[in-house]
Formats: sequence, C-alpha cells, structure tokens
Amino acid sequence: MPDKILVTGATGFLGRHTVPVLEQTYGKDKVVGVSSKDYDLMDRAQVEKMFDDIQPDTVVHFAAYSGGIGANRTYPGDFYYQNTILTAHTFDVAARRGDIKKLIYTMGGCSYPAKATSPIDESQLWQGYPQNESAGYSTAKMMGTVAAKSYREQFGLNGVVLIPGNLYGEYDNFTKLDSHVVPAMIRRYYEAQRDGLEKVEMWGTGKPQRDFVYAGDVARLIPWFIENYDSSDPVNISAGRTTPIKELAEDIADLVDYKGEIDWDTSKPDGQMVKIFDTARLKGLGLSCDTPLREGLTKTIEWFAKNYETRGDGLRL
Repeated sequence: MPDKILVTGATGFLGRHTVPVLEQTYGKDKVVGVSSKDYDLMDRAQVEKMFDDIQPDTVVHFAAYSGGIGANRTYPGDFYYQNTILTAHTFDVAARRGDIKKLIYTMGGCSYPAKATSPIDESQLWQGYPQNESAGYSTAKMMGTVAAKSYREQFGLNGVVLIPGNLYGEYDNFTKLDSHVVPAMIRRYYEAQRDGLEKVEMWGTGKPQRDFVYAGDVARLIPWFIENYDSSDPVNISAGRTTPIKELAEDIADLVDYKGEIDWDTSKPDGQMVKIFDTARLKGLGLSCDTPLREGLTKTIEWFAKNYETRGDGLRL
C-alpha cells in the first residue's frame, strides 16, 4: 500500500476524476495533486523540488501538453517538445531517487499506427507511424513506453504504462477549436437545442466506428494498477465497444432533447473508418470498463449543462 501518492496533472481531465478515487481509497492525507501552478515540470530543478517537497513513494503522472486536432496541426513542434520533456524529467528524477515504488504513466490511443488493424492490441504500438495530424504529441507520449522499460532495466523503477481509449466525461475540454468528438457534439447539440436550430450539419456518413471509455471507469482502475501490476508491458484501458459516429450523434441529440434534423454531408471525408481497442489484456487481469455509453453521456451532459450556465471552474468554453 502506498504511503504518499503524487498526482501530476491533477487539475486536468483525467486527474480530476482520479484524485477523488485515490483519496477515497487511501485517505486524503496520502494523496497530493499538483498542477503547473504548483511546479513547472519543464524545469528539471522544479521537478526535483516537487519530489523533495512531497516525498512520494508512488507517482501517477498525468501531466501533459494536449489539445485537439486544430492545436496539434498548428503547434506540432510544441506538442512534441513539451511532452518529451515532461516524460523525460519525471521518469529520470523518479528513477534516480531510488525511493519510488511505482510510477503510473498514461498515453493516448492516438499513438497507435494510422494503419493499425482493429481491434488494436498493444503489440501494434510500434508497427507504424501515427496519424500525421497529431504525430508530434503521439510520438512524444509513446516514448513513455521506452522510458518505462529503460528505467526498469537500469534502476529498477516499477513503471507502468496505461493506454486509455477515447476518453469522455465530466471536466473534458469543450472548446470549439480543441475539443474531441464527444464534448464537441455535446456542446453543438446543446446549443442547437437552446437556440431552436432546425438542422445540425455533420461531416461524412456517420459510419466510422469508435471505442469510447468513460473517464470515471479509467480512474477507478488506477488503485488496482498501483497495488497489483508490476510490468512495463502497456495495457489498453477502454470499453472495447463499437459505436458508430451516427449512433453517437443520435444519442447525444436525444439526451439533450434536440428535436431538429441531423444532416450528414457525405461529400466530406469520414476519416479512419474503424478504430476499436483490444481489451483482452485488460480482461485477462480481471478488469473492465463497463459504464454504458448512454449512462456516461448522461453524466457528462448534466455536468456540462450545469457548468455552461454558471461558467463554473473547469469548463473551457
């Protein structure tokens, strides 16, 4: 059992789901969440100070520079550089201290090759180049798998790499430029319902299939990996469930009570048709992410609606 858990990126999307789970499991006095306001993790001296101040024996490293496709296309060098440094500093300082029992590191499913075959299992990770639009971010985060194995071999650091699928849930990024598909749709249909729009136009055919996982499910698994998983072999954390984009759009429209028409512009590209994550390794550990999509969407929409009206903390509009 950990004595002191350090969570970087604690005020981010997944961090805000995970910190309460850790506090409930281990006690508030054993969990310290930090953000960029507390320490600049791009500065090695600040990383060392963070470890000295907090004296953790367990680290959950969520801190990352992330954004949507628009931001990735505009600032690919920034995404590559900052995520490379964030990963390198945290692993290196943790390993050289010699008192860290476990380091949990998360990366995205976008690091898999653009031509990966669904369902995508962990063995495909280094079998090709990721989608070019987010390759700066994706390849930098993928180096965490190298860091975990390298520092395990040289220093004995027990680094664990988890690969959540397409996350959604409360505290997500709902900005028009940078949001991913679920928060983007929630905002779009919510505003269409509010404004009484008769039609919402969507790109493509709606046929592409994706695998969505509720962030609360991922957060609930973190204590198990802290206590039980002692390998650097990465693990997909997802629902392993196929959802057509058209079905997602219809569910969200229904849940926000949008009564207008959904107009699919089939002249626009669909993008990658199928991207589903293989969860055999996760299930082999006796674990799963079981929140039904509509249930998770309902929780997310309720949080969004409440914070949209109040402009509450955490809603990035």
